[in-house]
Amino acid sequence: MGRKLAITGILFVIASLFLKISGLLRDMVIAFHFGDSYQAMAYFAAFTLPNMFILFFTTGMKNAFVPSFIHADADGKGHHHFSQVIRGTMVLGFIVSVIGVLASPLLLPIMFPELPAEAIELSVALSVIFFIAVFLVSLNSVYEAYLDAENKFSLSVISQILVIGSTILGAVLFADQIGAYSLAYGYLVGALLSYIIKRLWFVPRRSHKVFGKLDWEEIKPFSIIFVPVAITVMVGQVNLTIDNIFAGSFSGQAINYINYAKNIVHFPQAIIGVTIGTIIFPILSKAIANANEKSFKQGIEYGLMLTLLVLLPAVAGMMWLMEDLIRIVYERGAFTAEATAATASVGYLYMGSVLFFSLQNILNKAFYAKKKGYVILRISLFSIALNVALNFLFIAWLDSYLAIPLASSVMALVYFALNWVVFNRTQGKLDTRFIVKDGAKILMATALMLLSLWAASGLLENLNMYVRFGLTAGIGAIVYVLAALALKTEIARFLISKLRKS
Repeated sequence: MGRKLAITGILFVIASLFLKISGLLRDMVIAFHFGDSYQAMAYFAAFTLPNMFILFFTTGMKNAFVPSFIHADADGKGHHHFSQVIRGTMVLGFIVSVIGVLASPLLLPIMFPELPAEAIELSVALSVIFFIAVFLVSLNSVYEAYLDAENKFSLSVISQILVIGSTILGAVLFADQIGAYSLAYGYLVGALLSYIIKRLWFVPRRSHKVFGKLDWEEIKPFSIIFVPVAITVMVGQVNLTIDNIFAGSFSGQAINYINYAKNIVHFPQAIIGVTIGTIIFPILSKAIANANEKSFKQGIEYGLMLTLLVLLPAVAGMMWLMEDLIRIVYERGAFTAEATAATASVGYLYMGSVLFFSLQNILNKAFYAKKKGYVILRISLFSIALNVALNFLFIAWLDSYLAIPLASSVMALVYFALNWVVFNRTQGKLDTRFIVKDGAKILMATALMLLSLWAASGLLENLNMYVRFGLTAGIGAIVYVLAALALKTEIARFLISKLRKS
């Protein structure tokens, strides 16, 4: 069982890496074709609202469906539960799509009044296309959640890669002819293909029935779990929407810099934080189903420390290499050196949100495994109000769009701290001594890594940018691993022992 889980985890990590690389390639294609032009503004503005509901369904469904399906399947009701959830989601997805299509022409001009008229007109048209795709996304979300519940994480990720790949292909083939429309139509086609492939090959037909009578007695309790969880998941996108609205008060280019920076600096969070959270979620859910509180808490503790072990040096390394990283990824085609400098400045200030939201993801999984997503819903809603308040405060202080990522990082810190306190008070205390002790060692190892990079910087600064980037990353990784082992970091030794056994 342990070997099977290890192999599943490795396949999922590989698939997730391909997913995030494909997402990065999409952003590179957008930067190449549209740079910081009005078409890029229109795309980022148009995707803001639909993406809230894309996250509502995709991540929200996984967090709610995985534990509920595991429980239902254990009781011999997996088929019925799966069938009812897909039917209910179909109805909800259709309603959201229709409302989104009708509301986009009204909301986007209000949200982004400073955008040029041509950008607003284009963003409305793109948003309509994306909202049509939301219906397909809602169905895909149930299938992907089912695959996660069956520990088929990599299959779930492959279907998402298809959507991004179709978006990239659309831009590469048709950007010169139809501009940013190529991105929206590419996404829509990808969502349709993803649904067809999962329906025909990935998900067994005997596992559910799409059409049939709705059993509200089955749907209602699931909805009570799903809606608070899904709204909580939406909070991140709501906060990005807030960031975009405030950025729009400065210039359309500020919206581009905010989105380009956020997408690239959150790459480690998407790879590390989300991957670890996804892998431990079924473990936590099964621990709760078996009433094994010790295993449940240990899973949370090790999930937090494993996230910190891998993510903290990644965040520190990205900050060290920020300008080179932005230049390598984006600076070609329509993306200029001036755009690189502006994007890098935003990226530095977003790094706090990367760290704290990744750690928060582990706590979220713990609440979801206990079917208590409603506990953190109130804190999540508070984080929206806090983000708005911090944006007003920091903008008044800095008078720059750089206040926006700074507000996000501070909000993420407060958000994680509040959830930590609530979890320890309501769900039982975690082993703080282990977390603080190992966390201090990880911090020391990261500091030693940065010290080594500083010492080597004089020798590396005149090298070719790509060579410098590779050598810096290599030196940092080697020093960090050796330092973590020399300091006898417990979570590092635990990870190595598991890899040896697998």
